[in-house]
Amino acid sequence: MGDSAQILAGDIGGTKIHLAIYRVSGERLEMARDRVLATADYQSLEAAVAEFAPAAEPLAAACFGAAGPVIDGVSRPVNIPWPMRERDLSQQLGGAPVRLLNDLEATAWGTLFLPDSDLVTLQAGAPPKAPSTAVVVAAGTGLGEAGMVHTRQGWHMIASEGGHSDFAPRGPEQIALLEFLAGEFGHVSFERVLSGPGLHNLYRFLRSRSTTREPEWLTEQMRAHDPSAVIGEAAVAGKDPECVRAVELFCAIYGAEAANLALKYFAQGGVYVCGGIAPKLIDILRQGGFVRAFCDKGRFQEMLSRIPIRVSMNENTALIGAAHVAASMLQ
Repeated sequence: MGDSAQILAGDIGGTKIHLAIYRVSGERLEMARDRVLATADYQSLEAAVAEFAPAAEPLAAACFGAAGPVIDGVSRPVNIPWPMRERDLSQQLGGAPVRLLNDLEATAWGTLFLPDSDLVTLQAGAPPKAPSTAVVVAAGTGLGEAGMVHTRQGWHMIASEGGHSDFAPRGPEQIALLEFLAGEFGHVSFERVLSGPGLHNLYRFLRSRSTTREPEWLTEQMRAHDPSAVIGEAAVAGKDPECVRAVELFCAIYGAEAANLALKYFAQGGVYVCGGIAPKLIDILRQGGFVRAFCDKGRFQEMLSRIPIRVSMNENTALIGAAHVAASMLQ
């Protein structure tokens, strides 16, 4: 890495844009300043960058994790109303090299730099002694998934759009859930159930089958605030049975899909659960529903029980990953 350089890192999601300037000195990265912006307030990433990092502030490189596929240096996310282009961002930054990553690819890089204090273990497992393939799954505004493959040349992160694969229900209740959502959306992906809006979908499904009326206080809070946040908070506090059931169902589906991903990658090295939702639900995740669903794969139960499962409590994991990738561009 270069000495005493400044780089720009960003985590660009459907709800918020988190930008940060880091100072790079040798192998050290130190955040100089950061800011969180509302995605809906901007017409482009260039506009947000221009406000945060004026042209007079020289930057040696930039990397952004974007919540969507990146093809030929262009990202057109599902949950963001504008595209992002490496070429345009580089021009915005006076010709500095720019790299766009899928946000889960950035998150995967970030997990390599998390201290143990930022990780909560749901299943210790029995990982192999040598570095081995791992996976990242992250529910937030959407659902992201990525693979972490270790070779003799080091780590390689594999972006995916697995969150948009078909939702696979387990048992009669989840089959009814699929039918409920199919009537509304047509195609039902895992993101329709494993995301902020997905938690609200689960709650609406359960409430449609409930014999009790929604409490007035809950109705009022959901009208005034983000419904999914209200549902999650009510569940953690044990204030409403249907909210508790919605979060428990969310955790069970989350665990099952994490196992699907682990099986597809043969991820003996572990599963990292990232994103903004897991830290808020950590008390319920610790109750075991996630791990039980994770291991409930018939003949592969024993193998899955050996895979470590850790939750990142650091919501800046993608930003950290983008910063390290930007720093590597100075080599």
